[in-house]
Amino acid sequence: MATPEISQVLLTEEQIRVRVRDLAAEIDRDYAGRALLMVTVLKGALYFLADLTRAMEIPLAIDFMAISSYRGGKGPSGAVRLIKDLDEDLTGRHVLLVEDIIDTGLTASYILRALQARDPADLAICTLLDKTARRIAHTLPIRYRGFEVPDLFLVGYGLDYRQFHRNLPYVGVIGDDFLRREPASS
Repeated sequence: MATPEISQVLLTEEQIRVRVRDLAAEIDRDYAGRALLMVTVLKGALYFLADLTRAMEIPLAIDFMAISSYRGGKGPSGAVRLIKDLDEDLTGRHVLLVEDIIDTGLTASYILRALQARDPADLAICTLLDKTARRIAHTLPIRYRGFEVPDLFLVGYGLDYRQFHRNLPYVGVIGDDFLRREPASS
C-alpha cells in the first residue's frame, strides 16, 4: 500500500471482482428478457458501473447523471442539485440505479424521486457499498447490495477524498490520524 493516508484495505481487488461478477449474474437472471437501463451518478460509481456492465450478458443501456451536494458544516445536509441530467427517456423502461455507496440515503432518495417522476416501468437500486450505520432514509428499494460496510471514511474503486484515490483498485480506509491532521474542507 503506497498511500500513507490509507490505514487499511477494507475490500481487496479480488473480493470486489468476485462480488461484482456475482451481482452481474443476479441482475442478468432477474432482468432476462427485458431491456435494462442502468443509470449512475458521476463520478463515484463509474468504476463499479463499468466492471458490472462488462460482466453482464443481457442487452442493456447506460446513462449518467451528475449532482452536487450542499454541505453546511460537517455532515450531509441532504440538499442536492442536479448538474447533468439523463439523455435517455425513462418512460416505461426497467431502470436500475447503480450507486458506489449509500450512506445516509438522502442523495439516493432525491435521485429516486427524480427518476420515479419520469414514469419508468420499474426502478430499483444496486449499490456496491451499503453503510447502514448512518442511514436516515430507510425505505430505499435496494435490490442488489455488494457489501455492508462500517462507518469509516472509505476511498478507492471510485470513492474519493478531495477528488483523489478514485483509481485505487481496492476500497481502503482513510485513517483517523490523517483526517485529524488535515485542515477542514470548505
